[in-house]
Amino acid sequence: MTRDQVQSVHDDIAYMKALAQEGRHAPLLGGRILIIAGLVFGVTALAHYGVQSGVIEVSPMAYPLLWGAAMVIFFGALMVEIKRCGHRPGARSAGNRAAGAGWMGVGLATFVMFLSMGVIAWMTGRGDAFAIFPSLIFALYGSGWAVSATMSGQRWQWRLAIGAWIAAPLIAFLIGSPLLWLGYAAGLFLFAFVPGLILARQEPAEVV
Repeated sequence: MTRDQVQSVHDDIAYMKALAQEGRHAPLLGGRILIIAGLVFGVTALAHYGVQSGVIEVSPMAYPLLWGAAMVIFFGALMVEIKRCGHRPGARSAGNRAAGAGWMGVGLATFVMFLSMGVIAWMTGRGDAFAIFPSLIFALYGSGWAVSATMSGQRWQWRLAIGAWIAAPLIAFLIGSPLLWLGYAAGLFLFAFVPGLILARQEPAEVV
């Protein structure tokens, strides 16, 4: 083996080591996305509770407009934030790519379920299908946090995953009551907004 070949091997090893170190130490990005999700949908859930409980006196026809507007606002903000995160230090690390893919799956599944429930409500003339929505969201959030916890090694995220999975069946006991949407807002605060703030504070300013 020539000196150039030996140097090439050493360079390759150094490059792979650098990638491994980046993946190990790069903090997870996307905390602001969770903040936006918790804030937008949490406020929407509170408004839904207000309408259903009679605190806000508007027609029930406001429900699809309310949630439709929330979806548009969230996905608009999401596109901006995804573009911003792509330029952050550590964005290309294995941990961030895997966690990002997991949360993207959560978001797409949420959107598809929302559309499916809208079709069911339109076909049946009833909005009962949306009562299962909070439970499904908490179940998906649990999966998202499980992926994130596995890739980051941060044990506190496992607590979020388990908490969301426990909350999914528990909140189903509130079906038929306006408190369902109050509980949903509280869950979004606990499983999205607050941990999003924690992750956002951990994000690097310029270097990993």
